[in-house]
Amino acid sequence: MPFGDKARRSRRPVLPLARPGAGTKSVNSPLPLASISCAASPFSFSRSPEPKVWAVPMAWRAAAAVQLLFGQLSLFPLRLSGAGAQVGLDFELQQPQDKVSVTAGETLNLTCTMSGVGPTGTVKWLKGWGSGNETVYDQAVSFARVTRVVSESNTDFSIRIRDVRPEDAGTYYCVKFDKRVGSLDVFRRGKGTVVSVHAKPTPPVVSGPENRTGLGQRVPFTCTAGGFFPKEIDVKWFKGKDRISVQPPSITLGRTNSSYDMSSTAAVTLQEDDVRSQLVCEVRHSTLTTPLRGTYRLSKALRVSPSVSVVADVPSPVEVNKTVNFTCHVKRFYPGDVAVAWLENGMEIKVENISQPVETPRGLFELRSVVEVQATEEKNGSVFTCRVVHDAQDPVSGTATLWIAAPARGGSSDRTQADNDNLLLIYIVVGVVCTVLALLVAAILYLIRAKQSKGKSSPSARLHEPEKSSEATTQESDPNNLTYADLNFDRERKTIRRMVEMSQQSEYACIQTNRGPTGDDNLTYADLDMVHLSKAPRRPAPQPEEAGSEYASVQIPRK
Repeated sequence: MPFGDKARRSRRPVLPLARPGAGTKSVNSPLPLASISCAASPFSFSRSPEPKVWAVPMAWRAAAAVQLLFGQLSLFPLRLSGAGAQVGLDFELQQPQDKVSVTAGETLNLTCTMSGVGPTGTVKWLKGWGSGNETVYDQAVSFARVTRVVSESNTDFSIRIRDVRPEDAGTYYCVKFDKRVGSLDVFRRGKGTVVSVHAKPTPPVVSGPENRTGLGQRVPFTCTAGGFFPKEIDVKWFKGKDRISVQPPSITLGRTNSSYDMSSTAAVTLQEDDVRSQLVCEVRHSTLTTPLRGTYRLSKALRVSPSVSVVADVPSPVEVNKTVNFTCHVKRFYPGDVAVAWLENGMEIKVENISQPVETPRGLFELRSVVEVQATEEKNGSVFTCRVVHDAQDPVSGTATLWIAAPARGGSSDRTQADNDNLLLIYIVVGVVCTVLALLVAAILYLIRAKQSKGKSSPSARLHEPEKSSEATTQESDPNNLTYADLNFDRERKTIRRMVEMSQQSEYACIQTNRGPTGDDNLTYADLDMVHLSKAPRRPAPQPEEAGSEYASVQIPRK
């Protein structure tokens, strides 16, 4: 309630006062006093049911008759007696303001003064007239925003309304009531003051779409302001410093029917550069010294989808067991919240080094993610995918394929420097090993040769021919005088059975001697290397052979 809890309490409907008509004289009109005094008043006041005003036609007639009858020299002065004979005859109520304009939030002063003697009764200020009136001020009641300009005055009933609101607009009446027994009637009322409240519009508010919109789409934005009076208002739209052409605003009545609300719409096609742009809604009104502005950052309504690409740091094909880094470049996206995942042949793989989005000078974002792959033969032809989910939209992906190079077949033109170093090291090792082996073989051959030479120069077995006499030459040779040598030569590998059979056998070698000079020169030597000569039982001599042959038997014991 604008003026207080008791402001709406009206004891009874207040009816308008009718203008004085024929046969009825207004109480504000001058009333001539008669100089005749009567014991009882012959005048009576009557109340008209509608409008309720005091009428005294009989008193006027009586006074006129007395003046005509006695003249001014009458000895008996006429005097009206009774409570209502002279009350209100000179009463005046003045409400001089016809129209008053005030700005909402300011203080409104309404003037009402009275003169003369009036009936007993209160003075009120009413907003509106008739059954829908509202009590703004009452002498007997206090109101939160309404006070007397001159308190305790019996003639000045001007009021002051603080913090005027748009709903305070209307017509205000200053009313004097006459308190009678059991009733409260209107005695006088002012002509009324029309109050118009010039209300400033509320700061404009610009709203956009609930969800973000992609590039190239036309998006509506709305600017609203309310609570202003009068109705006329001007609205302009700007994108940055460029003005946007829009339709006139829609203006409707406000909540109190004494103010207005406004709504204006502008359609904008979003672009990539709008990340740092803003919309401006400018409102001009008669109550404003400077226009009001409402702003909206287009980045709140804009979505820029990212571009995704995957690049390997080593060009394909890649040598086996090389380490390859695949880098996912996510560029030119807004807002900055993204989710990045790596997949190998459709299966998600875990990646640790995912960087945070970085803002570019144009207001967009970019990001890099790297996955490290060992180029084994099993991964030949594997497809690596970088999948990016941005602003709850469908995923955007980039892919790259890993190809493994076949091993080189001759020629080292395609080898890298590292491979050449490895091969050189291998060659050095092989050369050293071969050199050692060659030296070892040479040493073995030398030892064998040395042993052979030692065998030739070792002590020899000297075979002596038995002394023969001259007469023995004519005799038959004695078989028991033969000398035998049992020589064991290299032979084929024998089985155990064969070795047993031959364990008791001896091998014979025929040593041919040529006849030479007599003496020691006729001795025949046999160089036996590492041969053990032992004496064995005499065996039957072989068949006689031609003269000049001698035999030596050498037995090699079996170990």
